[in-house]
Amino acid sequence: MKLNLPNLLTLSRIPLMFFIVWLMYCKWPGAATLAFAVFVATGVSDWLDGYLARRQRIVSNFGKFMDAITDKILVTGLMVAFVEQYAEQYPSQHDSVLFLVMVLLTLCREFLVSGMRMVAAAKGVVVAAERGGKVKTSMQLVAVGFLLFVPMLERDLARFLPFPVADYYDIIHKAGIGLFVVATLLAVNSGVNYLRKYRHVLDE
Repeated sequence: MKLNLPNLLTLSRIPLMFFIVWLMYCKWPGAATLAFAVFVATGVSDWLDGYLARRQRIVSNFGKFMDAITDKILVTGLMVAFVEQYAEQYPSQHDSVLFLVMVLLTLCREFLVSGMRMVAAAKGVVVAAERGGKVKTSMQLVAVGFLLFVPMLERDLARFLPFPVADYYDIIHKAGIGLFVVATLLAVNSGVNYLRKYRHVLDE
């Protein structure tokens, strides 16, 4: 395995996830903005690593595998961090339980599909990424972006804007949760489709 620039960009999303989570718990001015900016940078790196690999003709199985894995680590890591913060900022028990259930469904889906991929690989079967899974990941990333945008707007940007933005906090937050609901439904649907399509690899 050669750690070329595209692979390094791919792997960088793992430490950046920890950095974003740390920033989410920081209260100093600019922390929320930096968290959002770093998250956007991870999205740019997700596009850039693939672009560079194709341009330099160094596309590898390792790169494809780690690109999918690092996206899952980034999304699930941030979702887990949101569980605690969501419970603290939005103490409604119903909303907190709903958010937790969506995170758990997403985690279950990822573990089931990843486990099935390992079983399939041991039998020489390649489980390719499908459109449903890619759309699910894109929706999750957009939802996380909305949820990270709210504290940036509230803590850092509001004081510089010439109009009151308090009314927009709840709208943007609900939009992020709504996208997360859609992403969770897509995750469950794509997980079921994966298991149905490749159930033969689980048969002895």
